[in-house]
Amino acid sequence: MLTVALYQGPESSGVPANLAAIDAAAARAAAAGARILVTPEMSTTGYNIGGLITEHAEPADGPIHQEVAGIARRNGIAVVYGFPESNGDRLPYNSIQAVDGSGQELATYRKTHLFGSDRTYFTPGDRWIAQFDLDGVRCGLLVCYDVEFPENVRAHADSGTELLLVPTGLMDPYGHVATHMVPTRAYESQLFVAYVNRVGTEGELTYCGLSCAIAPDGTELARAGRGEELVVVDIDPGELAKSRAINTHLDDRRRDLYRRIR
Repeated sequence: MLTVALYQGPESSGVPANLAAIDAAAARAAAAGARILVTPEMSTTGYNIGGLITEHAEPADGPIHQEVAGIARRNGIAVVYGFPESNGDRLPYNSIQAVDGSGQELATYRKTHLFGSDRTYFTPGDRWIAQFDLDGVRCGLLVCYDVEFPENVRAHADSGTELLLVPTGLMDPYGHVATHMVPTRAYESQLFVAYVNRVGTEGELTYCGLSCAIAPDGTELARAGRGEELVVVDIDPGELAKSRAINTHLDDRRRDLYRRIR
């Protein structure tokens, strides 16, 4: 059993305030028994912040990482957070990183599928699968728009991911992604999905919240509203085997018929 906390927040208020909000959420999550806290896309800096993305960009082991590592150590909880990762002279990556309860890096993932203004401010990543193990559960990472492509989630299922963590910045009018598409991804690829959104308004964007944890059979284990919220949920890997025994999509594929389409 892995207890996971989904932090739907913070409303973007600058890096120091965002880190303070993540610290407070980590303390609450740890007190509730969670072993990992998942925060939204670009949770440390804000997402729709234009040129500030490049200004805040830093290496994966930079000051933001050091601050989050300290949060993880103080609270004894793993943390997944979003930040702009520097990329030499090119546009930064839209990255997420997981650190364990001792502050050590577990995995870093760079968003591969860029949506809208992402293409103006970010370079797409080229590594498809990023994973780490926590309490015997194989966790995988995607970012926001990535989960809307079934190929990405299926690749995680084929690579052994049991719990897919998806920090996101989903805005109106796309709430159907959180309420319809994410449960479909969990069911069709037979894995747990934790989808963690932002809240509030940045510039012209209003984020729709609706963070959720979905079981492999499509059951909604938890669902947040539209405001800042911390949701804690238990992930039982034993339920994954039960679901896959009933819903045999992965085993029933006709791989002999499939062709790679470029």
